[in-house]
Amino acid sequence: MRQRATASAPRTVRALLLVALAGQVALQALAPPVRAQAAALPPAPGITALRLAGLGDDIVTARLAMLALHASEGDAPLRTLDYGRVAGWLDVAQQLDPRSSQPLAAAVQVYGAVHDPARLRVMLDFAARAFDADPARRWPAMAQAALAARHRLHDLPLARHYARSIRLRAPDAPAWARELELFILRDMNELDSERAVTGALLSDGTVSDPNEVRFLERRLQELERGTGPQRGAPPAAGAR
Repeated sequence: MRQRATASAPRTVRALLLVALAGQVALQALAPPVRAQAAALPPAPGITALRLAGLGDDIVTARLAMLALHASEGDAPLRTLDYGRVAGWLDVAQQLDPRSSQPLAAAVQVYGAVHDPARLRVMLDFAARAFDADPARRWPAMAQAALAARHRLHDLPLARHYARSIRLRAPDAPAWARELELFILRDMNELDSERAVTGALLSDGTVSDPNEVRFLERRLQELERGTGPQRGAPPAAGAR
């Protein structure tokens, strides 16, 4: 009985430290006035300090960091938050648990939903940096970033940059993700570039589905003849 209690002591101490960490941030966020303190989101703790507090349990510490970030929001509108600090919290959570998709999902789908182009760009920049560290696992967030840049920011060069990164650095992503660049180039009326990218997709061997190959071959023929869907037009029904 004494040995069992001794063995469980470190785990108990670790749990208490983690609860104290989350509680400290949550209390700060919930103390009145709520709106003012939520807008003044504290800077993210250093990753070394968080690791020490978590006693090596990085996954649990990452989850607590995300909970602390959400608790710090209070009931304030997202547009009042310091998004540089939001990105800092998301970054430490992502570093602590690199396999987790939660920080990226929060960046693009939650904090990126704000109706503020400057704040949205901060979240898309965070998603792009996270993608650079692990393209094979994080291409879905990059695809969402490309679509947000295209449809919400109306920044076609930025959308093309994100989509091109998927094509070049995530060869195992599905065809629709690797072909996003084509439709953005069509929106930009960059037909020569679209022709080059279509040819690259056909020649690099990463597109193996027969329907996708036929779609790309047909589009390449249209580009060479100067026919086919015009700028901003979606692919024809059944084209794939």
